[in-house]
Amino acid sequence: MERETTHWEGTILSIATDIASLKIMADVFQTADTKAIFTKTAHSLVQTVPYIDWIGIYICEGTETKLVAASCFQDDLRKSHMNELTCPIYNCDDQKIGLMIVRTKQVDAFDPTDRTTLETIAAAIGHDVTLSSL
Repeated sequence: MERETTHWEGTILSIATDIASLKIMADVFQTADTKAIFTKTAHSLVQTVPYIDWIGIYICEGTETKLVAASCFQDDLRKSHMNELTCPIYNCDDQKIGLMIVRTKQVDAFDPTDRTTLETIAAAIGHDVTLSSL
């Protein structure tokens, strides 16, 4: 089944990912609580985009990463996913502060526009975060 796409600012985006992105951007600009933004991001993507089955947002702690928000903490689909995208999260000082991992049970579910949109979301949710505030 071919996904519907739309043109937005010169870029083709999957409609479901586009809708989720708009909801998340609204939350980012209305909420000061970083953990709440991360949690809303994970839940919004899974609820809005039918082919996204799990989201995890990890924060860097030294050389390790810590899962701080997820669409589901009980099952991260590590063993049952068919496709995965990993987007780095940077703050406004260009410090890598974490990762957003997106998993699906569908083969070849993600297209290049999904990657672009998810990277934009990762940039937005990390923009005002400092490592000391986490």
